[in-house]
Parts: sequence; C-alpha cells; structure tokens
Amino acid sequence: MTLTPNRSLIDVDRDHLIHPVTSFRGHEARGATLLQSGKGMWLTDMDGKELLDAFAGLWCVNVGYGQESIVEAAAEQMRRLPYATGYFHFGSEPTVRLAEKLVDLSPQGLDHVYFTLGGSDAVDSAIRYIVHYHNAIGRPDKKQFIALERGYHGSSTTGSGLTALANFHRNFDLPRPWQHHIPSPYPYRSDLSDDAAIIARSVQQLKDKVAELGADNVAAFFCEPIQGSGGVIVPPTGWLRAMRDACTELDILFVVDEVITGFGRTGPLFACEEEGVSPDLMTLAKGLTSGYVPMGAVLLSDKVYQGIADGAAPELAIGHGMTYSGHPVSAAVGLEVLRLYTDGGILANGRSVARRFDAGMKAIAQHPMVGDTRGRGLLGAIELVADKATKERFDPALKIPDRLFARGYRNGVIFRSFPDNIIGLAPALCASDGEMDEIFARIHRTLDDLLEEADIRAAIG
Repeated sequence: MTLTPNRSLIDVDRDHLIHPVTSFRGHEARGATLLQSGKGMWLTDMDGKELLDAFAGLWCVNVGYGQESIVEAAAEQMRRLPYATGYFHFGSEPTVRLAEKLVDLSPQGLDHVYFTLGGSDAVDSAIRYIVHYHNAIGRPDKKQFIALERGYHGSSTTGSGLTALANFHRNFDLPRPWQHHIPSPYPYRSDLSDDAAIIARSVQQLKDKVAELGADNVAAFFCEPIQGSGGVIVPPTGWLRAMRDACTELDILFVVDEVITGFGRTGPLFACEEEGVSPDLMTLAKGLTSGYVPMGAVLLSDKVYQGIADGAAPELAIGHGMTYSGHPVSAAVGLEVLRLYTDGGILANGRSVARRFDAGMKAIAQHPMVGDTRGRGLLGAIELVADKATKERFDPALKIPDRLFARGYRNGVIFRSFPDNIIGLAPALCASDGEMDEIFARIHRTLDDLLEEADIRAAIG
C-alpha cells in the first residue's frame, strides 16, 4: 500500500506495528510514545521532552546511551565483515574472542557458549540442550522442568511456559504439562520473617515438587537470582546457594537466568558470584551488548557439553542453530561493552553510585504510599500499598500502574510500572550521584502527585 505523506508516524505505528506484550486494542487507542535520541542517562522524545531513564531501556542499556566507542566498533566490523555464518564450521574473530571472554569472566565450570539473539531464545536453547542432554546420556524420562512463580524466562514457545506471569500464558495454552512452578521466595509477602526459614521452605518446596513428579523424571530447575519482571523479588542472601545445593542433591540440572542480573546490574559482573554459585547452564542477554544490538547467550558446563557431544556419532549434527548465532557485529559490540565494564570503569561506577541508589530507596520508603523497597546493586523495586500495616494492595479499579507511569513521564522520569503497583528500577551503571538523586526526587514528586488525587488519598489506610 502507499502511505500518504501527511500521515503521522503515530498513525502509521497504530495501523501497522505490533508492539511486544501490549493490548492490541489498547495500543490503537493510546498510540505510541516515540523516542528520538539518547545520551548517557537521558532520552529525548519526538516532542523534544527530556527524560531520565531509570530503567535502562528494558533493563539493558547498562553503559548508557551514546557511547561512541561502541558505535565505532560496530561500524568498523560492518566495514570489514558484516556477517559470517556459524554453520558449516565457519566463524569470525570477534565471535570467538567474545566466547573466550565470557568463559573467562563467568562462574567456574561454564566452558562452552552458544550465542542467540536475546534472552528468550537463550532460554529456549537451554531447554533444547537439556532435553538433548538427557536423551544423549540415556535418561530419556527426565523431561519435567520446574521454575518459580512470578518468574520470567522469556516469551518463546517453550520458555514462556516456564515464565509464570498470566499475560504470557493467557490464550497461548501454557504452561505445558511438563512445566511446573513452586512458590516465589518473596520476603515482603511471606508469612515467615526469618531469612533462614524462607530459604528452608523454598528448598523443601523444590524437594516436594521433585518427589511429586519423581526424581527420575525431573530434568532441571530454572531460576533468576533476583526475579525481574515478577516485581524485582529479592530472595534472602543464601537462597541461590541453597537451591544450587538442593539441585545437586536431587540430581537435576540447575539453570540460572542472568538475562537481567548479569553484567554488573547487582554489583559483580554476575549475580551468581555473590554466593559462589556455578550453575549447570546460565542464560545471558541485555547487558551483554548493553542493548545496542541484539545478542544473547547460553553458557553450558563441560558436563552438559560432553554429554551431548558423546551422545551421537561424530558425523551426526546436533540440530540446533540460528542464522544470526554469533553475529560478528553483535560480537564486536559485546567485546567493546565488556571493555567498558572493566577497563572503562563502568562496573566500578555502578558499584559506587549503588550507595546513592540504596540511600534513595531508604528515603522513599517513608512515603505514605510505599510498603516496601528492595534491591541489590542497581536493581530495585518500590512496592506501593494502600495500607502499610496490613500490606493491603490498592484496588485494581484505581488503575494505579497506568496513572503512575503517566505521572512519572510528566515529571521527566521513566521507570517500570508493574501491574501490581510495583515500580521497577534499573538505572544505567554510568549514572552520576546527582542523576541518581534526581531520579528519586522525580519519583517522590510522582508519588506526591498521585497522593493529591482524591480517590487515591481516600484509599490510603
């Protein structure tokens, strides 16, 4: 069809572009918010409004916008070799070097890397390799997978069943019969106040689920070190280690999804490092290229790799692949992003400014609408409640999330506004102390604005 010259981009978007995880009819009515440029912590929309991005795009622009060295790395690789397939035993230098770098930087024992286009297909690849592994080692009954309620493991055909959020299941016939969930270790909403008790219950719930399904039938347990899209749920320190040990005892694979938490988001390069945990598989994306180009990865332990490799005759291919796996331009970007984290001081800056982030969270916890603040490093959440004492949630009819995001945007700050009245925060690691203070000042102003609205003030206990 021919587009008329006077049609706005908003109209074209409304008529033709499908947006991720969006109500089709809702988007048609609302229209898109178009962004034009970004620099550091700041975005500018098509109307020229400047915004502080407190969510790093979608948990991913960890080094901030406008890093010229990344643009140069991509352009230089495009000029030299814009594409190289990984099929037929071909490869390219940046892809090989990035794999080596990830193995060097990741938890001990993760020696093999398969590159994907993002987090969803990294999870999907992990599932495929796990199924193949158990067939290859002669344990074909191990086909049941367990994950956490409120967990997020992408929106691929298989991974979205391990995800435990209603939007990703509704009308998709999910979860599949082989996909199971145990309760989230959610301290604020737990009836247990002791961290050790929360951890012990979580371990027991995993053991009970494995016993219910049969230990010889369970393939793997998937988890995030901190549950991102479920509302930034931060388990007690020691939880990840305990779940790793339980999986070893139960003889099931332990898969850690670091798509959000990886690359300095929680402080160290990987959240696993905080508890000395080495998983059997680990999925990565987002901060790997800081969102500048698409790329993800699944890292495999040598045990899993060797099991797959030994399970077939040398002339038989392992039938999993993608056209853009290990794309050389994405790999070149990944190498430069890793350099910025380490030699460029981004990780160190993130750890430094995390103190300001923590102070901002503690201060905003005093607001009348705030029931809980939680986080680690530069990953956090502010949970709003109608009653601090009872932790009662706001009536969904008030549509707090939509109003919250709109007010925040008006005040020049972007954050994640979750359906159950939780503000998600993941500012870039390049933030200054002043910018961090400004983020919280604008969020505080946003909460004050909401509190001035009669129906919300009436709902406060």
